[in-house]
Amino acid sequence: MPVFVSLGQRDPRPLRDGIRSIRLTRPCAFDVVDGLRLATPLEILLACAPDLGLVDLVVLIDGAVFAGDVTLEQLRDDVATLRGRRGLRALRRALVLADDRSESPFETLLRLLHVSCDGEVEPQHEIEGARADLWLVGTRTLHEYDGEVHLPRPQQRKDLRRLRRLDEQRWTRHGYTDDDVLRRAVTILRDADRAVGREHLPERIRPWHDLLRESLFTPAGQARLARRWGAEEAA
Repeated sequence: MPVFVSLGQRDPRPLRDGIRSIRLTRPCAFDVVDGLRLATPLEILLACAPDLGLVDLVVLIDGAVFAGDVTLEQLRDDVATLRGRRGLRALRRALVLADDRSESPFETLLRLLHVSCDGEVEPQHEIEGARADLWLVGTRTLHEYDGEVHLPRPQQRKDLRRLRRLDEQRWTRHGYTDDDVLRRAVTILRDADRAVGREHLPERIRPWHDLLRESLFTPAGQARLARRWGAEEAA
């Protein structure tokens, strides 16, 4: 990964491998962390926006909000005041899809999959003191991402007890892995179609595939960014 630095219009450009510089008309807002000047979350997102795919940018925003670096409301208010900034249009598109309830990258991806297929979902839905990653609105079906945190035996026991409670309350839970989200998304669409009672049309998954293809979650997206950064030659 290159190191990104912002420069003024008259600052000398560093000629070192691995450093990519961005010239700004006005000085970049920054925070001081352990004595080092770091761009603010808004400036970092603006710098990333021209290079990343829409999915990547939404994941980055959700992650920054989850980490407590910035709030979604603050980002939207600040972006509304900007004009003519590089990356601004892409960042505005991503902010429409961002959600401050997401708790992991693949929760964000699972949500975006449903939204891109015209599915209405509610993240972190409360069910008698418990929470579910995604509720398919209008149904009694929950879709959740099952990452490696669910593999240890104590967590499996906890998950099974939770599943029995959901079953007693007549909730249907479908758990998915990263492989399902990235390579078998049509099966998730099929489950959602069945839950909401609409005809299953496999071609409805195409918008999600189009978004995913531009993201760093696929080899095609990684190659696109490598070409943009000139990393293929460096490798």
